[in-house]
Amino acid sequence: MAARDDKIHIATLPWLAFCHMMPWLEFAMLVAQKGRKIPFISIPRNIDPLPKPLPHLSSLIHYVKLPLRPVEGLPQNAEATMDLPPTEVRYLKKALDVLQQPMTQLLESLDPDWVFFDFAPYWLALTAAQLGIKSSFFTICNAPMVAFLGPSSLLIHGDDERKKPEDFTVPPKWVPFPTNVAYRYYDIKSTFDCVKENVSGASDFVRRGWCLKSNDVIAVRSCSEIEPEWLQLIESIHRKPVFPVRQLPPTTYETEDKIDMWRSIKEWLDMKEKISVVYIAFGGEAKPCKPQLTELVLGLELSGLPFFWAHRNRRGIADKELIELPPGFEEQTKGRGVVCTSWAPQLKILAHESVGGFLTQSGWSSMVEALMFGRAVILFTFYADQGINA
Repeated sequence: MAARDDKIHIATLPWLAFCHMMPWLEFAMLVAQKGRKIPFISIPRNIDPLPKPLPHLSSLIHYVKLPLRPVEGLPQNAEATMDLPPTEVRYLKKALDVLQQPMTQLLESLDPDWVFFDFAPYWLALTAAQLGIKSSFFTICNAPMVAFLGPSSLLIHGDDERKKPEDFTVPPKWVPFPTNVAYRYYDIKSTFDCVKENVSGASDFVRRGWCLKSNDVIAVRSCSEIEPEWLQLIESIHRKPVFPVRQLPPTTYETEDKIDMWRSIKEWLDMKEKISVVYIAFGGEAKPCKPQLTELVLGLELSGLPFFWAHRNRRGIADKELIELPPGFEEQTKGRGVVCTSWAPQLKILAHESVGGFLTQSGWSSMVEALMFGRAVILFTFYADQGINA
């Protein structure tokens, strides 16, 4: 066991997706500012690119590397969701489940007072309880999404009356107040696989069900000023404390090469009129298909608006299919638009006065960033909670 001191230790284990890890890092910094020690646990290749903790928090936030073990079906060096096509992410969950024993040993060594965990390691709360460690399921989804899932018993045992995609297009019966929060058919159709068991042995519904059932506290990326009735509903459904951790807006981290890249982007934005530019970004994981790209390109051409498009042309190392824009598009829009296939400083772009709208994949982190700067959002959903966010 680690030597104890007078500071509370809170171990954290986010899901292996950078869209999860960055809000989790913001959460770690928020907690560290209260004087708490935070072992931040993840796979080595996912920790290495993370920014160093701010100097005044460096003694409190510690990156802890937990090596991933190979499993059949998972490509070599695929250690994050962005490394895989969406259909293959199930193997990453399977690989995480294999870490149950190493994670137990790590918790015994770290000896934290609490462990906060994401939806994938659904076994972690029971493991923590056996070690005398309190646990919290921390979801980066907003409160309406968590409430929409419903009671844990329905998720775990498959007792939910919602059996078909159409059943998710209306508000659930346990929501006691008027709401239009529900999936549209085309949104749930692309997400419905989360209800089914997969090669990992547990569906996403089962994982979330056990996470919601087994912990001591539910932490939600929300605040009572915006979603009070939904937070109260989650507490009522699960009969345990619900802790809103706020929206966790991101911190800007800069290196010399990023400063240089921003300088050239800013020069282009500076030449545009105020609130005239459409910023387009779908994150590192959403992958538009060819027909979607074609329609989007046609829309941009017809709009006549200036645009800056942060375009990733592939998801990751195991994704063999490039996301290619229609031939001639960049040439036709030269001067009016920019297509950036490398890293783009999203926060700085959204903060620039020339940007008026944000075409986004509707991930909650992107929505929070748009709200930070009061930008109009155009929502283009792909999967998961994005339909509910929209």
